[in-house]
Amino acid sequence: MVSAHRQREGGGFVVRRPLPTDGLELADPFLLLDEMGPVEYGPGEAIGAPDHPHRGFETVTYMLEGEFEHEDSAGHRGVIRPGDVQWMTAGAGIVHSEMPSRRIRDEGGRIHGFQIWVNLPARDKMTRPRYQEVPSDRIPQAQSDDGRARVRVIAGEALGARAVIDTHTPIVYQDWTLAAGADVTIPLASDHQGLVYVFGGSALVGDEATEVRDGQLALLGPGDAVRLRGAATGEAGRMLLLAGVPLAEPIARYGPFVMNTDEEIRQAFRDYQTGRMGEITRTAERV
Repeated sequence: MVSAHRQREGGGFVVRRPLPTDGLELADPFLLLDEMGPVEYGPGEAIGAPDHPHRGFETVTYMLEGEFEHEDSAGHRGVIRPGDVQWMTAGAGIVHSEMPSRRIRDEGGRIHGFQIWVNLPARDKMTRPRYQEVPSDRIPQAQSDDGRARVRVIAGEALGARAVIDTHTPIVYQDWTLAAGADVTIPLASDHQGLVYVFGGSALVGDEATEVRDGQLALLGPGDAVRLRGAATGEAGRMLLLAGVPLAEPIARYGPFVMNTDEEIRQAFRDYQTGRMGEITRTAERV
């Protein structure tokens, strides 16, 4: 079990990061887990991540509060609102920006959400970039028979609800709310590496009822299911359940690029510097 630390990213916005951190550099296939905020911005204060490149993995952005605008060099544009998900496959390379919406930059507002990085296998690292944006009303939801456990299924399946997002490798990504007395057991494929990250209250995880508190990430041991329970008292626990098949491949990583060899990283920098990853085209009224 590890605790998240706070650091600045992008243009200077603060994230709470449990992965990577001291004691946990990788949870294969997950490379990074950032909790953005929660933070309340005043007018003119909101900051994000201006134009920057990626290659060799996928970024998944999930908003809880506020709005983010996305633009990329493949011509995709969109606004991610509360409950929405953006699943971007960087693949062979893309330049994108992620900024609080114009409304929040001008008027202020609250931002809270997540971004995770999912590694791609060597065979897919140079695949064509892809962008999937799923609005909140298309994210499947379910609850236990007693209503004490509720889930939003971003990837994978839980309580009979199946995700609509297409993934390159089998991935579980679920947002759970566990009230006092909640008790559910969720099947997980035995070849998956699983983890839970609690971002509100606390939750009891596994048959041993290990307490995982706000800001803590726990790796799951081997098995084909995980038991999740709400704490006996206090606020409802809020947590992410993530799982995926470990790639077990060499990782060469530097900044926004994740490949298999150092030479591939050097090539990524050359391709970005010479414009082969493209650039974001903006009209005057959008700048």
